[in-house]
Amino acid sequence: MVSCSVSGCLDHSGLVNHPPPCYTASMHGSRLVFLGLDGLPWSVAQSLCQQGLLPHLARIMDASGCRPIRAELPELSPVNWTSLFTAAPPGGHGVFGFTRINPQTYHLEFTDFSHVHGLTIFERMADAGLFAKVVNMPNLAPVRPMRALLVAGFPARDLCGAVHPPALGGILADHGYTVEADTVAGATDPGFLLAELHRTLACRGKAVDLLWPDLAWDMFMLVLTETDRLGHFLFPALVEPHHPWRAEVMNLMATWDRLIGQTLERYEELPGPKRLMVMADHGFTALLQEVDLNVWLKGQGLLHFSRPPQSEWDTEAMAPSTRAFALDPGRVYMHSRERFARGQLSRSDAKHLATELSEALRGLTWQGRRIIRQVHRGADLYHGPQAHLAPDLVLVPEPGFDLKGKFGRQAMFGHFGRQGMHTPDDVFFFDSAAAPARTPTHVGRAILEYFGISSTILDF
Repeated sequence: MVSCSVSGCLDHSGLVNHPPPCYTASMHGSRLVFLGLDGLPWSVAQSLCQQGLLPHLARIMDASGCRPIRAELPELSPVNWTSLFTAAPPGGHGVFGFTRINPQTYHLEFTDFSHVHGLTIFERMADAGLFAKVVNMPNLAPVRPMRALLVAGFPARDLCGAVHPPALGGILADHGYTVEADTVAGATDPGFLLAELHRTLACRGKAVDLLWPDLAWDMFMLVLTETDRLGHFLFPALVEPHHPWRAEVMNLMATWDRLIGQTLERYEELPGPKRLMVMADHGFTALLQEVDLNVWLKGQGLLHFSRPPQSEWDTEAMAPSTRAFALDPGRVYMHSRERFARGQLSRSDAKHLATELSEALRGLTWQGRRIIRQVHRGADLYHGPQAHLAPDLVLVPEPGFDLKGKFGRQAMFGHFGRQGMHTPDDVFFFDSAAAPARTPTHVGRAILEYFGISSTILDF
């Protein structure tokens, strides 16, 4: 085993694992604990730890296996958590954003687990005689039956369809478990948002109290999504010492840090061999401006509507004459007849337009500041059996510019209640075995390899 140390207390002990009699141990005999910290920037974590505000996380931050990694693109939770739990990149699992457009009906669908292609690492572990317990994993609902204990997170709104086995839902409900905080009301009421996040953190802790103690698992996964919600609506309070909500936000972070400490204590008590991984799915930074690409495309004469959009999600209002459109966050699609029922562009015209747009988008500015850092061709970025679902262009913005693809907005720039945005870099990561992972996909593969399960079948 690879030795490791987190402040001298999370070392591999080298001891043989002796699980309780109620558990049929696997041939592997090792355990892995995975802690997900949704949206936690490595640099912000480092700063708060250096200030002595997160003493439990600091034990991890001070270890040699702690470093930043990068997110898969687009830098969204469903893309990256799915990449982790399938050990496959977006071209393999087919998730490229929070939404996807039906190419026949033009209806905008919200992504969930039913859109995920391929097996999960939990199913591959089960095939190897291993058992996983998973709490609050995003994009895992509606769950499907498998030999694992699953509690899904966002976009599930309640326990119905988010828990396997189903009987677990009743147990969690009896303890007041809540899947997701009410961020709609919290978007305009910071006090309410913080109360909601305290409540959901308590729910995560209660779930661990219920599911950890029997040790009837080979892998235990816990994802804390509260940092992501905090980042979207109160990110400045995390980085500005004199922010009016700083004290209340740091009170929440102290509660969050104590739950991390409790998880570390539980990990320390496990006999070896064992391994600890801690990972965020993307980074965060302060939001300067939302940038609606569809407003720009409309102004360029490339996006047309057959009727006024009824909402910002009304993709069905697009007219056949549309040549290009965008979906959040910075995904641009050529409206080709090869791909879309109403599309009129030929394949060659679509390719030519994508080249023109790549150059034009690189030149976008706001008050003299460049907006777009990189423009990627989907065909170059993604490989695998689902790569045909990818956007034609994937844009990476400069920090502070949150790229949107709404329908019906009138202004290209603006603020709509959020104060923070995702970044593809500065992503928190720790591995007690110091695996050379670069993205959540690689972390998923490292988990499989730890349990002796080949991940070469997932190479695209």
